[in-house]
Amino acid sequence: MECEMPQTHTNSDEMREIFNETKTIAIIGCSPKAEKDSNKVAVYLKNAGFTIIPVYPKEDTILDEKVYRSLSDIPKDIKVDMVDIFRKPDVIASVVDEAIQRGDVKCIWTQLGLVHNEAAKKAQEHGMKVVQSHCTKIEHSHLF
Repeated sequence: MECEMPQTHTNSDEMREIFNETKTIAIIGCSPKAEKDSNKVAVYLKNAGFTIIPVYPKEDTILDEKVYRSLSDIPKDIKVDMVDIFRKPDVIASVVDEAIQRGDVKCIWTQLGLVHNEAAKKAQEHGMKVVQSHCTKIEHSHLF
């Protein structure tokens, strides 16, 4: 996939609203390694008061939280407000499809450098807010 520029332009007020509406964040690609950005962001978000759900193909726990292999594996009785994606752009569309199937996800957020405009449009068509190529840790720390 070639490099895309995000077609959704989220401003600070929209990001503040997203964070205020969010309680639980599924972190797709949350590494168990403390030196990885996904782990650092998860630590920050957890310390900021969010419930985090690590999604990773291995490990049983990350940051003392149960790990799920995919978004679809998270039980339906656990509400997921935001999906924070740390995976390559070619995986984003399938994550969005899983979020649509869940029916409870309010926001798809892709980390710095991660853009998939077609998946973003599909998420928006299903009522989700979308932020692309922004870091949740950086944006939250600037806003709050």
